[in-house]
Amino acid sequence: MTRVTVRARFSPAPTGFLHVGGARTALFNWLFARHEGGTFVLRIEDTDPALSRDELIDGIQRTMRWLGIDWDEGPHRQSQRGEAYRSAATRLRETGNAYYCDCSRDDVQARTKGDSGYDGWCRDRGLTSGALRFRAPDEGETVVHDLIRGDVTFDHATIEDFVIERTDGTAVFLLANAVDDMDMAMTHVIRGEDLLASTPKVLLIRGALGDTQPPLYAHLPLIVNEKRQKLSKRRDDVAVEEYRERGFLPEAMRNYLALLGWSPADDREIVPIEEMVAEFRIEDVKPSPAFFDVKKLEAINGEYIRALPVATFVRESLPWLETDPPWPPECFDLAVFEAVAPFVQERARTLAEVPSLVDFLFLEEPVVDEAAWDKSIGRSPSAEALLDGALAAYRDCHWDTEELHRVTAALADRNGLKLAKAQAPIRVAITGRSVGPPLFESLHVLGRERTLTRLRRAKDRLSSSS
Repeated sequence: MTRVTVRARFSPAPTGFLHVGGARTALFNWLFARHEGGTFVLRIEDTDPALSRDELIDGIQRTMRWLGIDWDEGPHRQSQRGEAYRSAATRLRETGNAYYCDCSRDDVQARTKGDSGYDGWCRDRGLTSGALRFRAPDEGETVVHDLIRGDVTFDHATIEDFVIERTDGTAVFLLANAVDDMDMAMTHVIRGEDLLASTPKVLLIRGALGDTQPPLYAHLPLIVNEKRQKLSKRRDDVAVEEYRERGFLPEAMRNYLALLGWSPADDREIVPIEEMVAEFRIEDVKPSPAFFDVKKLEAINGEYIRALPVATFVRESLPWLETDPPWPPECFDLAVFEAVAPFVQERARTLAEVPSLVDFLFLEEPVVDEAAWDKSIGRSPSAEALLDGALAAYRDCHWDTEELHRVTAALADRNGLKLAKAQAPIRVAITGRSVGPPLFESLHVLGRERTLTRLRRAKDRLSSSS
């Protein structure tokens, strides 16, 4: 049997930024096409000019490129294919599969008392203008063969006569979708579960237009938030560009999106793109909702950050360090950042966190986390002795990480404390926070005089509050 050459597509409507659900759909289509050695097509469904804007189309393409999702054909734009839709609509009307209707929504609701959809009022009125409705069969059923969900059956009695062309002659989604997939010879349609209900309507249109070889469908699971509610543009952070601006790496974002409904055979979480392509099978996608877990995304992003060469990490961090930093721009020293970059890289979950991990190096005074101060210094009975001891030890010791570690460990021993406990007030005095890059490397880069100055100021503040 001759193997079908796979043709899959991603067809977003440019009504906003590319959201994570759309990006996941694009990725799964791309992975499927690349795994099968087929063609991946980008099609822009911009039939509604009131909602579509060129800058949004550009944004979708820019975000796809950022994610590493390229396309072999397109972008095709439905707004440029109006003649094909008008021709199909005419054929459907001439064959009796569609008819004009002049009913308003209020008319329909008044006749049906709001209990059902359109009631077929205009089927046999012979109108020559209005909206064009498809004449749905009264009997029988349409079966959608879904690669993820199995066969899904729709009773024709539940499908109303639906609009396929607006009163202004422009095609609605259902008609344009059917015609485009036929003309572009799509073999597989991989899209969100929310579109499953429209699939029998598309298949009915295709059949009425003479199609005998419909595509295989795969409806991806919904993506839900922590409350198991479908992700919403109004309620949740869903725009991929927002995650880019928050310092997520494209490789990490792509990796995480792939795990929303699919996983490799051994359930590992870090999956290089080459392995994804080799292992991806659309039949392995699970139909149950996928939870969009930002903490898990941050953890995966942290793994990718740690895997970067240090020089690459420095380069990728610069936009966050040089654009609206929390310190005067003239205070930033690239050499200083490069010195601590390997340690910052081990702790950052996103690139946007980098400035807060190093701001103490470029500010005259550190930004003090009051909760950390209160816990490690304000309410610590040993804080004053530790600050005094650090001042004495750091004043004359050799200024390198090994010696700073040694004298601090000795200070901890003298106070009957473990090193981690003894470090806490020193860290807060120096950096303003209880977490950050390793203390002794930070002290080494900050320098002796600035370190001593901050210890004295911390001790003065503690004394004045006693």
